[in-house]
Amino acid sequence: MIKIYTSSSCSSCRKVKKWFDEQKIPYVERNIFAGVLNPQELKDILSKTENGTDDIISKRSNVIKNGNVDIDSMTTNEFIEFVRQNPSCLKRPIIIDDRKIQVGYNSEEIRSFIPRARRIAEQSCKCSQTCESCPEIKEDFEKYLQTLK
Repeated sequence: MIKIYTSSSCSSCRKVKKWFDEQKIPYVERNIFAGVLNPQELKDILSKTENGTDDIISKRSNVIKNGNVDIDSMTTNEFIEFVRQNPSCLKRPIIIDDRKIQVGYNSEEIRSFIPRARRIAEQSCKCSQTCESCPEIKEDFEKYLQTLK
């Protein structure tokens, strides 16, 4: 299942949710300010990054800029507790599934969240229609959508 970490004031978060809705890809939204993030969520996010905290921490956030915070000197548990107390330091949106992470909205990279079967179908179809209306793959695509429910 795809999980999107958002905030209500984030325009990139709105773009990401709109894209997933248009693609009919189910997701779970987690507003980082609506409740305290649990340690396992943060460990999961951190474990999928390529560059550790640099990928998910915003150097522009006030708590980082004005707080003399040295993220690099923190232990993992200290870092997790810091983020739980200061969720505004996270870049947004953060999109994760069971294997990958994307931070921010990137119209090309986000396509990696389209399920593999659907990407293959889209590539094999030669018509200019969407998968939902393509006569070549319509039946297969409808079966695929049923598996998402």
